[in-house]
Amino acid sequence: MNITVVGTGYVGLVTGTCFAEMGNHVICVDIDAAKVEKMRNGIIPIYEPHLDVIFERNIKQGRLSFTTDLAAAVQDAKIIFLALPTPPGDDGSADLSYVLGVANQLGSLIKDYKIIINKSTVPVGTAEKVRAAILKNVGVEFDVVSNPEFLREGFAVDDFMKPDRVVIGSRSERANKIMSELYAPFVRQGNPIYFMDERSAELTKYAANSFLAMKITFMNEIANLCEQVGANVDSIRKGIGSDERIGKRFLFAGIGYGGSCFPKDVQALAKTSEEYNYDFKTLKSVIAANENQKTVIVTKLREYYKGDLKNKKIAIWGLAFKPDTDDIREASALYIINELLKEGVQIAAFDPEAMNNVRNIFGDKITLAENQYDCLKDADALLIATEWSVFRTPEFEKITSLLKSKVIFDGRNLYDLNQMKEMGYYYNSIGREVIQNN
Repeated sequence: MNITVVGTGYVGLVTGTCFAEMGNHVICVDIDAAKVEKMRNGIIPIYEPHLDVIFERNIKQGRLSFTTDLAAAVQDAKIIFLALPTPPGDDGSADLSYVLGVANQLGSLIKDYKIIINKSTVPVGTAEKVRAAILKNVGVEFDVVSNPEFLREGFAVDDFMKPDRVVIGSRSERANKIMSELYAPFVRQGNPIYFMDERSAELTKYAANSFLAMKITFMNEIANLCEQVGANVDSIRKGIGSDERIGKRFLFAGIGYGGSCFPKDVQALAKTSEEYNYDFKTLKSVIAANENQKTVIVTKLREYYKGDLKNKKIAIWGLAFKPDTDDIREASALYIINELLKEGVQIAAFDPEAMNNVRNIFGDKITLAENQYDCLKDADALLIATEWSVFRTPEFEKITSLLKSKVIFDGRNLYDLNQMKEMGYYYNSIGREVIQNN
């Protein structure tokens, strides 16, 4: 099929590249001319494992191309995906200006039947708004479909190529038939395609992300309780994770969720609830608890240094909101850094992929090291904010030789408590015993 994808962020670029990999001809559209030129030359603007291989292959084989010309891109396309930003406003509501702006243009551009698909995460009722915007100028039949993405950054290619489910929001038999054909190669192992109305599809995405955010936050709250009562959150995670009604995933305690999806989607669902006069108490609690959790490790630092953090040097491992991505949107590390800078802390940090993005925010306010050990030299303590694999089995002898004191604050519970005790570290993690050996 001929497919157009409008927007080349994480969702748009993965979507376009993966559809091209299945033999479709895909044109990706973006208003950023410099970005488009780089992609034409094979340069990927994001870090996503395994994307580079299929990206380069499909460009070479002529199935994947890039343009700034929306009119030319949609001319021969049967399917048009809208993968545009929906950033949160000050009140938490999703900003639909990018989506509706393109929808307004499409009305005068499409000359034959096309399916316009909302791939962006959008509030309930957006499909109707997109349809109304297109209807202002259109002279042909078209369908608007909601097809939310369920991609995890760091695993987006695998998630797209082998989805555990595909959700299609449409009441058009014609559109549903074409969507079935489009996704057939991706569900050959029998994973389901769920057809539903547009509003249910839109709400499904928000409900899924908000439920997972609630699950993470619940475990973080349990971890905080563990510290008060002397329990171990790892043991509790195993004890409840084996219950098939709960499951093992999203039960790891830490310093809060971040990224481009969970914070934005939880806020947007809360805002939608307000608009419909429903007091979503659980969701409000999730938002408040997660905000507090992002800086709980700063409280631990203050307590350890008896309230005097000025001129302390803290080394930070991890800046992205999660491993295997360069995305720092709503990353806990950013909240931690801001709090520490307020107290006069010197910060040296390292992340395998996210440092350029962090440099754009903090400039020379913090030091960014070339490797994970360089930032440790003469630091008073190491703080771990992202659970990159490279941090899981470090050279502890090297860490000891570089730090002023054997002190680690671990926001991701990477290390074994007995190992830390044997090596003589002060080790403060989340929801577990504090090792006091230094």
